Amino acid sequence: MNRVTIQYFDECAHWKLADGRVQQVLRDLSRTDVKVEHQRIESPEQAARTGFHGSPTILVDGRDPFATGAEPVGMICRIYLTNEGRQGAPTESQLRRVFARDLKT
Repeated sequence: MNRVTIQYFDECAHWKLADGRVQQVLRDLSRTDVKVEHQRIESPEQAARTGFHGSPTILVDGRDPFATGAEPVGMICRIYLTNEGRQGAPTESQLRRVFARDLKT
């Protein structure tokens, strides 16, 4: 894992929650080598072109580890299923599992 990209659009502020959780987990894992990027999606056309699954979408080295295949593409707020219920971003525990798995590959 070299890069985490947080895709978002301005009208859905959950990306800030996702960013905070991503940053915290990377600090906890002492991953100063991972670059965190932000990609603002500005139009439905750009959403379609990039396959944007809603704000926030978290890509790890270009792939969406949280995709189930059921996510619509478009300018929508994304909801994540967590052990604590539905949230606007993956939990730190979910991110830790994804990042730890990517450390092994």
